[in-house]
Amino acid sequence: MSEHAADSKDSFLKMISAATGGVVINYSDRFTLSGMSGTFPPNVQQAVKSVTDTKGPETQNQIQDGANNAAAGNNGLYGTPYSLQTGATKYAPMQKKPGTKITAKNPTMQYPTSSAKIAKTALPPPKQLTTMTQSVTYSAVSRENTASPLPAGKYPAKAHCRKVAERLKDEFGNDAPTVLYLQGQQTRMQEDNDEAVPFRQRRHFIYLSGCLVPDCHLIYDIPTHLLTLFIPALDPDSVIWSGLPLSQEQAIEKYDIDDCFTNAELENHFQSLASKSEKAILAVTGRGELPFTPAGFSQTNQDALHATIDVCRVTKDAYEVALLRKANAITADAHTSALKHIPESGNETELQGQFLCTCVSQGAKNQAYGGIFGCGANAATLHYQKNDDPLREKRVILIDAAAEWQGYCADVTRTMPLHPDGFDKESAQIYVIVEQMQEACFKMLKAGVKWEDVHLLAHEIAIEGLLSIGLLKGEKAAILEARTSVAFFPHGLGHYLGLDTHDTGGNADYEDPDSMFQYLRVRGTLPENSVITVEPGVYFCRFIIEPYLQDEKHKQFIDEAVLERYWEVGGVRIEDDVLITRDGYENLTTAPKGIDDMMRVMYGE
Repeated sequence: MSEHAADSKDSFLKMISAATGGVVINYSDRFTLSGMSGTFPPNVQQAVKSVTDTKGPETQNQIQDGANNAAAGNNGLYGTPYSLQTGATKYAPMQKKPGTKITAKNPTMQYPTSSAKIAKTALPPPKQLTTMTQSVTYSAVSRENTASPLPAGKYPAKAHCRKVAERLKDEFGNDAPTVLYLQGQQTRMQEDNDEAVPFRQRRHFIYLSGCLVPDCHLIYDIPTHLLTLFIPALDPDSVIWSGLPLSQEQAIEKYDIDDCFTNAELENHFQSLASKSEKAILAVTGRGELPFTPAGFSQTNQDALHATIDVCRVTKDAYEVALLRKANAITADAHTSALKHIPESGNETELQGQFLCTCVSQGAKNQAYGGIFGCGANAATLHYQKNDDPLREKRVILIDAAAEWQGYCADVTRTMPLHPDGFDKESAQIYVIVEQMQEACFKMLKAGVKWEDVHLLAHEIAIEGLLSIGLLKGEKAAILEARTSVAFFPHGLGHYLGLDTHDTGGNADYEDPDSMFQYLRVRGTLPENSVITVEPGVYFCRFIIEPYLQDEKHKQFIDEAVLERYWEVGGVRIEDDVLITRDGYENLTTAPKGIDDMMRVMYGE
């Protein structure tokens, strides 16, 4: 740096500090005016011109001199970074800590913010992330201090392996497998494209490894209880594009495994295991998954492992429940954020964007399923996906959306009014009926309850409610026997929840001739520590209901004149995620619920 440039630099810092009351430029390897606003005096502009093509100070002494000179020119005030979160280059005025100097021995001195001056240049609060898209503002407030805490320790992969091995032993006895093999999801390329299909790890692989890395393999040696992970080797050509991959040392530190090798060692490892016993039995999770044909095993079972893991996943350990709590905590924040933005939103897409913004900002980059944001008649489509209709002149909006956390899914639905005065008469009546359905079902929940009985109760409450508003007519028992209520409540009450939204082990019977139970995803009794959704609903879907109106068996129970008033309601569903305990249940879902609570969130009343 020339002597003239150095002098100009000092003068520049001084003049900027004095001219702006502490708001100064971005200070990196160059001086710039990026991010500044306002008009500067001619002498400041001249100083800028003289230093814009020079490098900033490169030594600690130059940093000290520049800072001290700038401070002297403005009563000790000069700029230091305030927020990097928004990417802005504005700096907030700071005040030098009394009695502390910047020296080579003390290069990290702190400068507390001057509260008297900070208001002039205040940026959004550090915890507020704001993104502008056209005229819509999406914002998400971090809840890192209040959301459900993360579980301690490693994902309990080996405990899950033991659980699976014990069940296999109980089922097959001496013919139980001695070696378990799983292949993780392999990288797949899109058709006619050089991009990979978005990665989603196979759920059984997560359950026995906790690993979310593509192209991996897993072997569990049951007699020794040794769990070994195989990962892709470093490919030097891919590092420039994708960075360094997970190393073997990092994998051992991160996951609950005993050892880790690259995939090139997989076949040798198989041969070693097969040679240990004349009766080594291999179990794999599906047909055609092995990258080679293993030799030396007395038999290979390609069916038992998958079915066994399905059953084991039904009951959750404390670590899994903690992951589900975390997914629910983020989901609750996202539902709250969507609620708050209903008054200013114009269509379904804006609310979906708000929901996604909150999830991603809290680290939940994946959704548990495709979100449903359906207003008016769209709420009657159970898995509605268009999510782009205008909200204007609609009565309600149904939001069924949830975050995924480390592979574990939440599943939450809320139905809320779109009018500032709340639900209209018909919408409120249906909401209260669904609310009563859910509350009645909650009271039945505990380990050992038969899920079909809980589902049947939901239909009984629905019939009572629809009779009370005159939409149904006749005797409750006759309506129940005819299954007429299925026209308005056509789906099952809930499903298991875990690594999948519709989790494994439910034993659904979609061929059941009884229409009331045909779409019930869980059959039989609920075990302790299972997690299940409770999601009753009442819908007004013309495609579903109109055939009932043409059927003498059902039309006698439906008042068509009253029904006409409810078509525009569309549908109401309320869904929470529930942990089944020995004597009851625990609701893991904390999203706002109930007419009064939702109105307070939306309008602050």
